[in-house]
Amino acid sequence: MSVYTTVGRDELAAWLQPLGLGELIDHAGIAAGMQNSNYFVTTTRGRFVLTIFERVETLALDFYLALQDRVASRGIPSPQPLADGDGRRWRLLAGKPAALLTCLPGATVDFPAARHCQLVGETLARLHLAAVDMPQSLPNPCGASWRQAVGKALLPLVLSDERELLADELAFQAKQDYSRLPRGIIHADLFRDNVLWDTHGQLSGVLDFYFAGEDALLFDLAVVANDWCADAAALAALLAGYAGQRALTEAEIDAWPAMRRAAALRFWLLRLEVRHQPRAGEVVTIKNPDHFRAMLTRFRLAPQALPR
Repeated sequence: MSVYTTVGRDELAAWLQPLGLGELIDHAGIAAGMQNSNYFVTTTRGRFVLTIFERVETLALDFYLALQDRVASRGIPSPQPLADGDGRRWRLLAGKPAALLTCLPGATVDFPAARHCQLVGETLARLHLAAVDMPQSLPNPCGASWRQAVGKALLPLVLSDERELLADELAFQAKQDYSRLPRGIIHADLFRDNVLWDTHGQLSGVLDFYFAGEDALLFDLAVVANDWCADAAALAALLAGYAGQRALTEAEIDAWPAMRRAAALRFWLLRLEVRHQPRAGEVVTIKNPDHFRAMLTRFRLAPQALPR
């Protein structure tokens, strides 16, 4: 959600016309996230979010937007893409694919309590179930093969102590067999800044589906646990919320310590990639990879099993 592509007012106003949303009042870039360019767009019909996709193939974009439409229609509070009269959810803007989506109410929480974690767990499981029969799914774009490829490409670029840790973790993950785990479409990026809460403390929005894809459902739960759960009580609440909608299998319970490492590795790699191979942008958010390096180290030294 960094701003890599600048859009002029007249260009945007012309692009909006087929959506029938009245006159353009204002648009402002959103300086958060890492992958796409995002703007708040205000018209005489309301406020929306414009996303310009910087490096997304059209097949993947069709999937992401169809997925958001699907889960929103099945009760998950997520942004719904607006279609023009021909049913198109995206069109070119500034030479790149762009979509306009509903803007959900609410705000993020920086320090979630156990009740937040329980609601996030419930919503994540409901999302998994809502997408279970989604046609034409795509693989997780940052799945196991991506982690191996990007990790090996980064080995010559990182510091020597990072190189040793990275090489050893890549070798460990390459030996893991996750084939027996239940699979489906996962969000893969459900961090605190991708969840909104209303003034009554209820979950009001699940954002940013642009890392979604087919993978082990447990990987999604590990991603959430790594970002949301600062202590054992928060983790217990998250797991209880999730299990209330979909019970974990024995294979998932066994794989939990290794999967938390895989989830930490994935975001360490993503942030290392941005640090060592940055893209030019007008407003670009670069997040510190050291947080996930420390997390991965902690999980390696003190793995935490799930209770049976």
